Amino acid sequence: MAVEGGMKCVKILLFFFNFIFWLCGLALIIVGILVQVALHRSIAIKDASASGAPIVVIGVGVVIFFIAFFGCCGAWKENQCMITMFAILLSLLIIVQIAAAIAGYIFRNKLSTIVQDSLVDMIPKYNSSSQFKETVDKLQEDLKCCGVNSSTDWKNIFPEKNTVPDSCCKNVTTNCGVGAMTDPNKVYQEGCHDAMEAFLKKNIQWVIVAALVIAFLQVMGIVFACLLIRGIRSGYEVM
Repeated sequence: MAVEGGMKCVKILLFFFNFIFWLCGLALIIVGILVQVALHRSIAIKDASASGAPIVVIGVGVVIFFIAFFGCCGAWKENQCMITMFAILLSLLIIVQIAAAIAGYIFRNKLSTIVQDSLVDMIPKYNSSSQFKETVDKLQEDLKCCGVNSSTDWKNIFPEKNTVPDSCCKNVTTNCGVGAMTDPNKVYQEGCHDAMEAFLKKNIQWVIVAALVIAFLQVMGIVFACLLIRGIRSGYEVM
């Protein structure tokens, strides 16, 4: 059956929005993997909900990836069954995303506690192994911070009470942290708790923006799917 007039435009738009939607799903998978890797490279996260967030993002990305692929095929083949299933699955996904958004809103109030719990062993276990030491040093260098709450957290770790790891220094050099704990010109005074919390909140804002864009594409996808189903049922004579 030939597609004519406005219904041809609907078919093309549905295919286009699903292709963009498919790319969004792929992007979510990549972002989720990168966040998960970054969390485990920075420092051990004790709270399961922290690691659960990127896993949820990856899961949603996978679902979006396959639903969008399903919608593209349905639109291209003008298959009413596939398009109907696509619209139903997309509607269910929106409901799940609303629930996830509510959970995320509740989770944000726990962010400070989760970060604190994640960093609690950073100081006492610093010298426990070279691998852990390297992880903490990388965290402090990347976030430009020192200690958990401030640079003075290191006062009982080294024989010299006024010494911090070299990774606390603004210009990292060998022994730059010796005797420089409270020197703001040489050492970062802000603790990693505040720095990490600020970093996570900043990235959450980008997640919210991405979620809004994806939600818009989902609604448009459902609208175009319903229009195309209506057109297929009436033999494309409605437009």
